[in-house]
Amino acid sequence: MKPLQKDYIELGASMARTGVLGYGGGPSVIPLIRHDAVIRYKWLSDEEFAEILALANALPGPIATKMAAYLGYRRKGAWGAMFAVLMHILPSTLAMILLLSAVSVLAGSRFVMGMIAGVSPVIAVMLGVMAYEFAKKGVKGLGIVASILFMLLAFVLLEVLHVHPALVIVLFLAYGAVHYRAVAKLTRRREKDGKREGGNS
Repeated sequence: MKPLQKDYIELGASMARTGVLGYGGGPSVIPLIRHDAVIRYKWLSDEEFAEILALANALPGPIATKMAAYLGYRRKGAWGAMFAVLMHILPSTLAMILLLSAVSVLAGSRFVMGMIAGVSPVIAVMLGVMAYEFAKKGVKGLGIVASILFMLLAFVLLEVLHVHPALVIVLFLAYGAVHYRAVAKLTRRREKDGKREGGNS
């Protein structure tokens, strides 16, 4: 199989799979996209995925579609972006059109309500696992005390003060950039001081 064909097949399969299985909208589909992009196909590192997810959350529009567009563009440029978005939304769009006439009947169905109730815990666990992994990376990068403080601050800003998520994300991205730059600068200074002391001795 040619590399070009393989790339489009993998991209199309991933986007169609996440579009079909991502019940409940953007938040539920993100763990599925992460699994394909980071673990299955290794298109991105976990750190890159977290950064792109944060930026995508700060932009308007559906998060899953933005992630699909980015991954497609990352793999195959503009054509890849269009292909990825199409493959992501096409299955659910066709299903919605086909089932539109039955929506009023299915909405009150105990069978459908049971399916919804059954899948909700699975989505909750998937989101919880992803949140835990991101929290571990935060602790590794900032330390446990700073990470807990920032989680509490984010909770207050989002849930108590109702600050727009985009503003909170931009604020934390800005701090992260300053923090890592300061840490890198301090590390370089310590290394220089260490070499200087070693030379003097």
